[in-house]
Amino acid sequence: EFGLQLYLRRVREAVVSTQSTGMVDAVKEAGLNAHYMVQPLGFWTPDAGVQGFIDLPEFPFALEARIMTRFDMARYAREAWDAGIRFIGGCCGYEPYHIRAVSEELSAERGGYLPANCSKWGACLAKHTKPWVRNRSNREYWENLNPSTGRPFSASLSKPSQWGITAGDDLLKQHTEETTEAELEAGTKFLIAKHKGRGCVC
Repeated sequence: EFGLQLYLRRVREAVVSTQSTGMVDAVKEAGLNAHYMVQPLGFWTPDAGVQGFIDLPEFPFALEARIMTRFDMARYAREAWDAGIRFIGGCCGYEPYHIRAVSEELSAERGGYLPANCSKWGACLAKHTKPWVRNRSNREYWENLNPSTGRPFSASLSKPSQWGITAGDDLLKQHTEETTEAELEAGTKFLIAKHKGRGCVC
């Protein structure tokens, strides 16, 4: 652990000292050898707070409407590869089709391997019975699609709960004792009132 912390400190110092525009270039300029990996969420969370997606009012049981499409993941995989990252995985919210999208997008870099029954960019739709669906069997269509949630009047963003910043909110302060039923009830009422009118009831 100490070795990793020391290495990461050297990476940060390299980024600062070289005024590099990117971590990969800074590490190269500093003469360090590195293998980069990413393990992102499978959710869109542009409105997350300081503690990430756990600050969102939908966490953890109502995040499904935020799930990335397989085509979002293909684009992410390409950008990650182009940034020098060679280990691309997934964390919370990832599904098998996300990993398939990584495999399909980077097939050329992986020796041309494609998973069985490849459906890259919806190519299989060319055989669909409906002509308007057949016209979706290409990359251009899916790259330019702006998917809808299908939820009438749903908010595009949420207001993070900011559980990590609790100064002034006695109900949200953490303590070592088990949370009482009264505290839970009061906290729920507090949060509902806090988010009322913001497109979300947490």
